[in-house]
Amino acid sequence: MNSSFIKNQFKRNVEDKYVIYNSLFAALPFSGVANVGALLPILAEACKNGYATGQSPNQIIEDFFAKQTSITKDADKFDRLFKFVQYIERQVVLFDAIEDAAFGNINETGGVGSLKSLLQEATFAGKGNALKESCKNSKVRIVLTAHPTQFYPGSVLGIIHDMGEAIAKNDFQIINQYIQQLALTPFFNKKQPTPYDEAVNVMWYLENVFYRSIGNIYNFIINEMFEGVNETNNTFIELGFWPGGDRDGNPNVQADTTLKVAAALRSSIIVCYYRDIRRLKRKLTFSGVDTLMLELESLLYENVFRPSTNNKITVVTLLEKLEAIKNEIKINNHGLFISTIESLINKVKLFGTHFASLDIRQDSRIHTATLAHINQSLINAGQAPIFEDDYDILSEEEKIEVLEKINSRVDPDILKDPLAKDTLKSMQALQTIQYENGPLGCHRYIISNCQSALHMAEVYALFTLSGWQGEKTFDIVPLFETIDDLAGAAIIMDKVYALPMYKNHVAGRKHEQTIMLGFSDGTKDGGYLEANWSIYKAKENLTSISRQHGFKVKFFDGRGGPPSRGGGKTHQFYASLGKDIEHEEIHLTVQGQTITSNFGTIQSAQYNIEQLLSAGMSSAIFADSRKNITSDERALLDTLSKESYEHYQAFKAHPLFLKYLEEFSPLTYYSKSNIASRPAKRGTTSAALQFSDLRAIPFVGSWSQLKQNVPGYYGLGTALKKAKESGQWEAVKSLFKNVSFFKTLIDNSMMSMLKSYFELTQFIKEDPTYSPIWELIKDEFDTTQALVLELSENKILMGADPAARASILMRDDIVLPLLTIQQYALWQLHKEKNDANNRAVYEKLVTRTMFGIINAARNSA
Repeated sequence: MNSSFIKNQFKRNVEDKYVIYNSLFAALPFSGVANVGALLPILAEACKNGYATGQSPNQIIEDFFAKQTSITKDADKFDRLFKFVQYIERQVVLFDAIEDAAFGNINETGGVGSLKSLLQEATFAGKGNALKESCKNSKVRIVLTAHPTQFYPGSVLGIIHDMGEAIAKNDFQIINQYIQQLALTPFFNKKQPTPYDEAVNVMWYLENVFYRSIGNIYNFIINEMFEGVNETNNTFIELGFWPGGDRDGNPNVQADTTLKVAAALRSSIIVCYYRDIRRLKRKLTFSGVDTLMLELESLLYENVFRPSTNNKITVVTLLEKLEAIKNEIKINNHGLFISTIESLINKVKLFGTHFASLDIRQDSRIHTATLAHINQSLINAGQAPIFEDDYDILSEEEKIEVLEKINSRVDPDILKDPLAKDTLKSMQALQTIQYENGPLGCHRYIISNCQSALHMAEVYALFTLSGWQGEKTFDIVPLFETIDDLAGAAIIMDKVYALPMYKNHVAGRKHEQTIMLGFSDGTKDGGYLEANWSIYKAKENLTSISRQHGFKVKFFDGRGGPPSRGGGKTHQFYASLGKDIEHEEIHLTVQGQTITSNFGTIQSAQYNIEQLLSAGMSSAIFADSRKNITSDERALLDTLSKESYEHYQAFKAHPLFLKYLEEFSPLTYYSKSNIASRPAKRGTTSAALQFSDLRAIPFVGSWSQLKQNVPGYYGLGTALKKAKESGQWEAVKSLFKNVSFFKTLIDNSMMSMLKSYFELTQFIKEDPTYSPIWELIKDEFDTTQALVLELSENKILMGADPAARASILMRDDIVLPLLTIQQYALWQLHKEKNDANNRAVYEKLVTRTMFGIINAARNSA
């Protein structure tokens, strides 16, 4: 689809419909709604005009009340501002639903990047067999996390889904009913959710979106690429699940939580099968088949509503019964509706009785502390310790030798430290889940902050102490996050692979080692360009060292929503990988808003999963046509990254760096928003905020709400400028043209810049303390924007992606009053004199505005 056609489609199917359906809000039969609906456009216009003339958010709000209303009391002002917030929150939901409904009209679902397009391309190039072979080994693993970037409760997600379907049918009456429902539905949690609450919320997508979309993709691959004959045991797509398993920095996740979530996942997938069987009964009414269907329905019913250890259904039993039904249809009923039962068989192969695999994650420092606590607890109990008194002064190699010899078991209940006890119990839970949900129910243990071979040896030893004897049917996954960790990752893995116990362990895991790389903390640590280039080089080095030891590495990317956290046009990164990086399997985290925006509907989920699958397979079958980065290009990338890194580090070292964020963004309010069970920062003992304790999500999210998006471009412009000044501009242009990895970085940085709006904070220029920081950021933004546009030969940011550009600009227009209200409330909070009651209201106002702003951005954190 060409650019003008996409623009027209977006206008007709999104912009125009939004104008029509937005008018329904003003007609809602609820108190005060009409007045708010009439005044909000006036406020929105006042914001645009005010910023154009240099006004501050405080001036805009005060002028609005003085000129457009008769309100003078603070209580009445607050009431009106909160009504504006509520109204805009619902406008954002309406826009989400409209855009979801228009997905097929503004995206070419069967175009470039789809499996259909890849099949046609491969067939035309005479690589049909190569595609089939690649498909046998290619896989995408989408890991859903509970990280706090999603403000929609389950009830609102349901409204978005149902309203989207009504909008697609242009059912005006039903749409009006959903808008009324939206007006009466709460949007935020009154109390902090538990990890189990988060898991249930994310499961909504499993049942309502992924179950069908992944099933559709699997059916296409089998029927079209393998011509109806399943020649492989590959499932092509897997789902991972972090809510209830990720305990890194979250004391609220405990072993019983993990077991409870695993049970819920099993129940959820059995419910999906039960519903499908109920639906299929209406078609499969044939003699003989109906009896078999009734037996299976009864068995699934018992598993859902009266589960017990005696009636737990297994994958083997499910497949046996479904195959019996299929054979009865084929032999005695002319194969009528046989494709429907084949589709269900495929789903059972995909989801088993686990639905999604729970990952368990914990910080390496906890493992070290747990071993020390176990040792001391054994001594206190008069039992033999696991290591001697001189353990702490041993070298890394000597400590590993000690850990390799551990073969005893420790009862977690003798441990008094809650974290140590949970660490052992979580490892025991992994074994329980494998028994209950199958081997795929939980088979990865991730080590955050992994910085040495010792850290991996500690986890191996802890599993032994928890009771795991003999073969360990799970993967130990190191997570390398900081720039230094990424640089040393291959050296660490070389040491690990050389350990006899670990070499045998990986051999038992099909000679495959999963390694996780953190985009979020990498960018927070080293800046946008340096982080991405460091991860690229780390993948090359880890691929090489793994191959040298006879192992295949599988990379698991810890990605967030925005480009600064590894988001953006993710599939383009995978398509840009060179031949020296393992690419058969793509594993990545998807969280919060990105689940909603990229996988919120069956159609969008299918499209985006296909883009990822296609990227991996395309890299494999067309590898000969994809050039590796040359030595000259590599040297230039090293230079650019170094310049970018140094400029970003200088910015971080500014004495007011964190103070600026605390002063002008809602950074300190993330913990008050009640959207996540996890604390907003890692360190909880110190009242003063430390950069090392700051999580990537509130860090990136705060820059986003400030509309400055620093992590998405800072340092890039300076690096490009220095290259141009040193006479390397032609080489940079060649790099952009010939190295798709670099081009993707530049393209994604444009998204961060397009979402910036410095007019919101231009008042900081008048602040004698913080003006220098604002000027630093604005100068870097201007430099980056100018050079990126010149490099890409574009006149406007994201000009090559008109639908995404239009969506971003329209969403920003909708929430401009919210941004203004948030800055107004923050400004009031920083006034020296403030009534205590008013202060509490302003704080609540800041928190409430966060919801709509983040939801509208869709990938702000």
